Amino acid sequence: MPCGSVLAAENAKPKGESPVRFRVWVFSDAHVGRDKKYGPRDSLAEAISQSESASGFDWDIALDLGDMSGDVGLPKDPEGEEIVRQFGVLKKHRREQIYDLSGNHDRSGLDEPQAWWWRKWIDPTGEHIEFSHIDAAKRPFPIDGTWERYSFRVGNVLFLMMSDINEPTQKVGRGTLGGNPSGVISGETFRWWKRMVEQNPSSIIICAHHYMLKNTTTASGEWEGMRRDEKGGWRDGYHGYYEGKGTPQGASYLYWVDSRQDSGALENFLGASPGRVALWLGAHTHTAPGDTCGGKSHIECRWGTTFINVAGLTKYMGAAENCVPRSWLLTFTDSSDEVTAQCYLHTSDYATQGWYPKFDRVIKLPKQFRTPLAKAGVAGE
Repeated sequence: MPCGSVLAAENAKPKGESPVRFRVWVFSDAHVGRDKKYGPRDSLAEAISQSESASGFDWDIALDLGDMSGDVGLPKDPEGEEIVRQFGVLKKHRREQIYDLSGNHDRSGLDEPQAWWWRKWIDPTGEHIEFSHIDAAKRPFPIDGTWERYSFRVGNVLFLMMSDINEPTQKVGRGTLGGNPSGVISGETFRWWKRMVEQNPSSIIICAHHYMLKNTTTASGEWEGMRRDEKGGWRDGYHGYYEGKGTPQGASYLYWVDSRQDSGALENFLGASPGRVALWLGAHTHTAPGDTCGGKSHIECRWGTTFINVAGLTKYMGAAENCVPRSWLLTFTDSSDEVTAQCYLHTSDYATQGWYPKFDRVIKLPKQFRTPLAKAGVAGE
């Protein structure tokens, strides 16, 4: 399988003269309102400013994997305004260079229009430019699809972006439970995803969702989002536990597909088509870099796909030992079948602020990357 060889980055440095590189910054779980309240800390603005500083790092586009909201109830307009304000610190990049999807904290109420808050303020399709300040025409790589699921291409890389949504059969959710903790996609999104993978065999496919798939990375197994109390019962762990409510057994992974619990639909498809998806990028479960709950790390290979849990930027949403503000940089090199993954720590709470080399990896791709950067007008080396 292409990802069968995962190497230390220093053992696979690019050769030749100044290769053209394409850099993707991946972040998630900013939980802006929470960090603003308990820090106070500008989790999103701080990360953006650090990336654009002289001691930071270059990036061509960014992927935001959700949970911009830090509200444990329903996300509200004032937090949306604050998120837009924090995006306003961008100096070297446009807001349109950041591609977003929705997390479970970004969901709206069960009796409200689906994802109205996220569509209004984060707004990947530019439906509400007056609030989000996103002009879809200024995207460096145009998107094709809807707020719930969309794709875009960068050379021969195909990005498939899927938002987390409310599960209609669950009568507890945003507002009444603080958010059903299990990941959800609709049947329409699953069928779209499967079709896109099947119809694009010549592409390097990168899938992104707020959640990891089952048993792929740290704490992504059944009940691994929770912990046992002294009497053997379940209690809060990485995620909140509500006895008799929701589906806490699937709190750490994409559990609902087409209103079916723990269907294994995505995992079964990948198992039957090994190597067709190069990368799965997810987040949601905040863990310390050294955490290997369930015998799994933050970067793992299954079915020929490399899975990376990138969570998260927050310092205050969850137990202090689990909240280590960090993000990731993926560097693709023209005519190379390898991508470099590097972790960046945004505070010095766990280790020195900056690059965290223990996570450095060079991941094998199923084919060579071909870049369109010169035509797209996006910065590259």
